[in-house]
Amino acid sequence: MVRISYNKLWKMLIDKEMQKRDLQEMAGISSASIAKLGKGENITTDILLKICDSMNCDINDIVETKRD
Repeated sequence: MVRISYNKLWKMLIDKEMQKRDLQEMAGISSASIAKLGKGENITTDILLKICDSMNCDINDIVETKRD
């Protein structure tokens, strides 16, 4: 089974010395979306694109697929 991993996003936040709350405010997304990301749950592509826009990156810079 293939699943989405947001580890690249968390590494990017660490590298930029940012907190999840900083990301939430920059991207204009809800705390529920941040919580879903933290749990590795699915979120909409609209949310991912907001994150990419605010972080000035591409979607493959923040997500990756992993096989179980």
